[in-house]
Amino acid sequence: MSGKIYKQYLKRLFDLSTVLLVLIIIWPILLLIYILLRFSIGSPVIFRQQRPGIMGEPFIICKYRTMTNEKDLSGKLLPDKNRITKLGQFLRSFSLDELPEIFNVLKGDMSLVGPRPLMMVYLKRYSPEQARRHDVSPGITGWAQINGRNDLAWEEKFNLDVWYVDHQSFKLDIYIIAKTFWKVFRREGISHEGYATAPEFMGSLPKEEHPDSRKKDNIL
Repeated sequence: MSGKIYKQYLKRLFDLSTVLLVLIIIWPILLLIYILLRFSIGSPVIFRQQRPGIMGEPFIICKYRTMTNEKDLSGKLLPDKNRITKLGQFLRSFSLDELPEIFNVLKGDMSLVGPRPLMMVYLKRYSPEQARRHDVSPGITGWAQINGRNDLAWEEKFNLDVWYVDHQSFKLDIYIIAKTFWKVFRREGISHEGYATAPEFMGSLPKEEHPDSRKKDNIL
């Protein structure tokens, strides 16, 4: 099966059939996690945020909420590592917080495999080559996720994402999904050192040359 035929005609069918089968199997787990979060962290249980999809078009991603909304005295949210709960840490350590994204796959916003959907503000920070990661639908897992995940530097992640865009195939997707289970079991690359997940991507330019960084420095 050629990558082109798979991408254009069969990948969506593969996503739908796989997700429907998974939902039949794991719906009790989804319900249990929802109940545990409802009693431990309160409402809302589902974290919703706008993210860029294929060609950068925005969609609303759904995850289980793993952090509180605690703020400092000035009203600013505390750092992620200070707001994540013990249950949230457990969910993240096994990537269980990502499970609601299967509903994004059902809607067609995401695929099972593809570059991870990041922040909308990052769109203006990509180089033209890095922006090619949006030539395909974002995924629950991807080539970068099984090759380092949050342990990687941003540039390394994006190189891997673009490589996937150019080489996607049914065989590669099956390999990535299978390897994802192994990585989740071993809990590898969950967070970058010193962060709950990863540092903010400020662009590939040196920090002092990036317009967003200059703006931030001027504010401070």
